[in-house]
Amino acid sequence: MARTREFEPDDVVDAAMRRFWERGYRATSVEDLVKATGVKPGSLYSAFPGGKHALFLASLRRYSDLIVPRKLGELDDPNASLAQVRGYFDGLVADLLSPEGRMGCLLVNTAIENAATDDAAAAVVRGHLARLEDRMRNALRNAVLRKEIRSNVDPVTVAKGLVATSQGLMVVGKANPDEQVLRAIVDNVFAGLSPT
Repeated sequence: MARTREFEPDDVVDAAMRRFWERGYRATSVEDLVKATGVKPGSLYSAFPGGKHALFLASLRRYSDLIVPRKLGELDDPNASLAQVRGYFDGLVADLLSPEGRMGCLLVNTAIENAATDDAAAAVVRGHLARLEDRMRNALRNAVLRKEIRSNVDPVTVAKGLVATSQGLMVVGKANPDEQVLRAIVDNVFAGLSPT
């Protein structure tokens, strides 16, 4: 007779996600995951065939499903425009000035630490970047139509630049969480979009 699982997999993934987010993939040991989740190694490996790496990928997907929508906020709305793009960047700055924000974004951290050597992790990161670019592009198209930005702004090209800037902002914010520096980066990006 099979034993009943004594833990909820989503709770385990949430705890593991937090640990990976705090420490990174390489610095998180199986022992760390056991402590964080309260689940014994054998049960972890049984629930997540592939062990630590499988749990890491599940954590990245969970982060993408739970945390990213909160970070996107109103930028996720099909009617989003320039104010929502600015709101997204202002939210990044506010996050980076908080203790939790200093941990950065799990997906950005993963891009830096793992993406060059871990194809599965890189695929999750690419999916996140594509999603962010899609939201930026949509908002910029709306902004052009509403004459909030110059009519010659190419939403496709500018969205790519905004995504790159957002990722760079998070890296700078981890190393130098100086509000003036972070706001200057954001202000500079938006100055180039002014309709006049």
